[in-house]
Amino acid sequence: MTTLRPLAAATLLLAAAPTALAAQTKAPAPSEAGETRNPATPTVTSYPAAAAGDGATANGFNLSRWAEDWSSYRDPAKRDDVLDRLKYLPIAGDGDVYLTLSGELRLRVNHTTNPNLRELRAQRQDINRIVAGADLHVGPHLRAFAEIAHGGIGGVELGVPAATLRNDLVLQQAFVEGNVDAAGVAFGVRYGRQEFTDGPNLLVSQRDNNTIRYTLNGWRAWARSATLRADLFDMKPTAYGDLGTEDDVSDPARRFSGVTLGIVVPPDWFGGSKLYVDPFFWRRRNDVGAWGGRIGPAERFYAGTRIWGDAGPLTIDWSVNHQFGTYIDQDIDAWQVFLAQTYRLGKAKTAPRAGFHFDYASGGGGYGEGKLRNAYAPFGNNIYYSYQLFLTPSNLITAAPNLTFSPVRNLRLTAEYQFAWRDDVRDAVYRANGQPFAGTQNFRSHKIAEVARLQAVWSITPRLSVTGRYEHLAAGPALTDAGYKSSDFLAGWISFRF
Repeated sequence: MTTLRPLAAATLLLAAAPTALAAQTKAPAPSEAGETRNPATPTVTSYPAAAAGDGATANGFNLSRWAEDWSSYRDPAKRDDVLDRLKYLPIAGDGDVYLTLSGELRLRVNHTTNPNLRELRAQRQDINRIVAGADLHVGPHLRAFAEIAHGGIGGVELGVPAATLRNDLVLQQAFVEGNVDAAGVAFGVRYGRQEFTDGPNLLVSQRDNNTIRYTLNGWRAWARSATLRADLFDMKPTAYGDLGTEDDVSDPARRFSGVTLGIVVPPDWFGGSKLYVDPFFWRRRNDVGAWGGRIGPAERFYAGTRIWGDAGPLTIDWSVNHQFGTYIDQDIDAWQVFLAQTYRLGKAKTAPRAGFHFDYASGGGGYGEGKLRNAYAPFGNNIYYSYQLFLTPSNLITAAPNLTFSPVRNLRLTAEYQFAWRDDVRDAVYRANGQPFAGTQNFRSHKIAEVARLQAVWSITPRLSVTGRYEHLAAGPALTDAGYKSSDFLAGWISFRF
């Protein structure tokens, strides 16, 4: 990444950015709540932008800031305040060469009782995130993007914070990108350090819950027509140090590559719909894979399909994948099925939504018996099953009804009650970092836990939001038989983005 490091200098321009709040626009900025599997309503240009594997953009804002397009601010009449001016800074006289600046400040507190599900003193984490980014456009076919970030943490019973929580300075993203249109098809390639979200959210995610986001290093290329697309990639994850930019390197032990396709379902099907079918075939190589206390090389392939989008009041996000390959001397044979759906209870876009999700992730063989049937997510959304990060889609079956509603304007509440079981009682219960709860493989109860969750997101302005979360994990016998306890989690944060 040394050749891309000069791009980060552009982000220093953010030091002069004012901190005034933005005026209201049409939609709230995205937040961590956007990490849940709520498919976007895309706007068709060529291939629908929201379905192109870069995440959803709501009137300009995206979790991946490089996916935003502020070229309309070339017209001064469309700018509402001084921060809008930072979204389009012309460098050349004709305006085709311009710079877009972005930034975020997030202040957060987490409180967890019985950390690690052990009867211990409660943990409190006081966390801050500071991000600054610059997006340089050189005409319509070339761009360079850089983003630096800082993560700080204090509190009580912290242990040794991970580098994704405490980090003095990170070159979080830095890439160059070129694109061209030919015969009605848009071709492009991006090289460098970047976020990657082209697939089911439970398999690939930026992990915005972390202070420092999940990124990879390598190339991604695509071809997109109005109704078809193909994305190819070959990347290595970033291994973060916790000091400056010099200790953040491409992980030599892990590699993620493959292809994701996309098909637009004809919009007149099902009485009018916005649906997409995304087949994918991936390979993940890990020289230091770990299951059951053993460490060794693993090569895991993913063959699957995702179907998602809107059909009238119904929103779906369904995916299935088969995983195969080898781990040390074991063959891999694992499955994941994710079925999430919500139904809008009214015609207005803000009407309440009743939903239900059912998920299956196979388990077994993690301790060296027969085939390895433990499913594994490469780097998925690690808060989907537990805000406390106590569950992950490996050896897991869940069922959860949920309800989302807005009691007042700009306030969105989501309540969920989840039941969780093991697929194979001879294998362990696994947490979000892929590690087992030690000893759970020695007991034979299926039920892991019941989890009650509540989230509130108040969009004060499109750039300023406040989020609160509460979770109670009532440990079931699969955990309590091994000495683990129930836990409560309370978190709140304020986020300002421009």
